[in-house]
Formats: sequence, structure tokens, C-alpha cells
Amino acid sequence: MAREYYPVFFDLQGRSVLVVGGGQLALEKVQGLLAAQAAVTVVAPALNEELASLRNEGQIQHLAREYQQGDMHGRALVMAAGDDRSANQSLHADARDIGVPLNAADDPANCDFILPAVVRKPPLTLAISTGGGSPAMARRIREELTDYLDAETSSLAELVAEVRAELRGRGLFRSIPAESWQSAMDGQLRILLAQRRRDEAKALLMTRLRAAMAESDQ
Repeated sequence: MAREYYPVFFDLQGRSVLVVGGGQLALEKVQGLLAAQAAVTVVAPALNEELASLRNEGQIQHLAREYQQGDMHGRALVMAAGDDRSANQSLHADARDIGVPLNAADDPANCDFILPAVVRKPPLTLAISTGGGSPAMARRIREELTDYLDAETSSLAELVAEVRAELRGRGLFRSIPAESWQSAMDGQLRILLAQRRRDEAKALLMTRLRAAMAESDQ
């Protein structure tokens, strides 16, 4: 049975993350971490061509040697990006000793957290996980969701975030029931956004939410 995990989105901007390994798996981890604006250090005797380029460009730091105890101190996260499970066990033990969460690629038994398949349609980010039991299934669902989400979905998410911030600034946000938000975001809003009639879409959303506030005050 797959484990039950607690899903979170981790803010890594400017925070130090250690990646152990210098090959393709490490590159995949580093690319995701850089996208999250983490401060990445890679420890490995050698780097593949792409990682070496990132080092030469100053995007990552490189400790050109094997991992040593103490390398994890001060890190927000650690990524073990090799295929040696006995090494992963040792890394996991070190991480547990100092209280740093560790992910070991394709080795759930030595992970404190796993990495989901991710769909990015800014400002939307969707994460899909099978608890480590079937990464291929998670990737398949990611592909289907990527096809499903269109430009209007992202535009609607941006519009709702803008309206939410305005209402919060006026101290009105908490007076709107969650179900009112759901019913307000219907196909008509998406049609207006698809037609580039954003101001009309915003006015319609505001009108619906004001009506919901009036009902809740009665």
C-alpha cells in the first residue's frame, strides 16, 4: 500500500538546498530547484555537461568531492540524486540526525518527502502523486491535465486572485462563503476572458460576490 503523505508547497526562495550527485538525475532536481529560486549546492566528484554549465554560469555552487558529514548543516532540503541505495540509507540517517528533510530519487524507503508530478499553468500549479506507488500513472495524469487546462484557466485564476486581494484589502474577504466563490466562477466568466473582455469578467465576478455578501448579511 502506498504511504499517506501530507501535501505542501515549499517556499525555497533564497534558501540553501544540497543535491548529492552530478548526473542526469541531479540535473533534473537542480532545474526544479532553480525554478523555485533556491540557492543550490551540488556535491559530486564530477558534473555532467549541463550541470557544469550551470556552475560556470554561477547558478549553482559545486563541492567537487564525495559527500561528507556536515554538508547538510544549514540546508532547507537535501536531494539524493544517485542510484546507490546503500548510500541513500546513510544520507537518510544523516538527514534524520540533524532534522533536514531528504528526498532520494526513486527510493521512497529512504525519503522524508517525495516529489509529485507537476502541472504548471501560472499562476496555477497542480501536483499529482500516487504516494510513490506509480510514478508513471502520476505522469500520465499530469499529461492529461496539461491538455485540459487552457489559457482561460490561467486567466481566470489571475482574475480571481486579483479580486480576492482587493476584497481582502477592503476587509470583505471573510464575509464571502466558499461556495459563493465556486458558483461565481462559471463558464460565462471563461467565455468573457476568451473574448479578451477582462474588465467585463471582473465586473461580473464582483457583482456576483457582492450579491453573495448581501445574502450572507441577511
